[in-house]
Amino acid sequence: QVQLVESGGGLVQAGGSLRLSCAASGSMITINAMGWYRQAPGKQRELVAAISSGGGITNYADSVKGRFTISRDNAKNTLYLQMNSLKPEDTAVYYCNAEVRTGWFRGPSSYWGQGTQVTVSS
Repeated sequence: QVQLVESGGGLVQAGGSLRLSCAASGSMITINAMGWYRQAPGKQRELVAAISSGGGITNYADSVKGRFTISRDNAKNTLYLQMNSLKPEDTAVYYCNAEVRTGWFRGPSSYWGQGTQVTVSS
């Protein structure tokens, strides 16, 4: 089984910064694309940022471009999200997602972390 464990959430004032981490563990052959999603109360879960397996390709939601940076350390099986210039509208539960291959003869499956709360006060 594969586990994704997020950390780094918390309460911060507008304009502040937080760094989220997501550590993957378990029986894994390869970790393909990874991403951060968020879900605010009463809203659908949305993609915040994604990164390719090698880290060379990234994609961001328009609302976070220029403020958030996604990165990964494949040696540590860890995904990061550096969040700067935080705004109250960034308040949400942030989830880590990974496409993981657990067997040589099967395709990748999608796994989710349990989520970490980010609250930005005005």
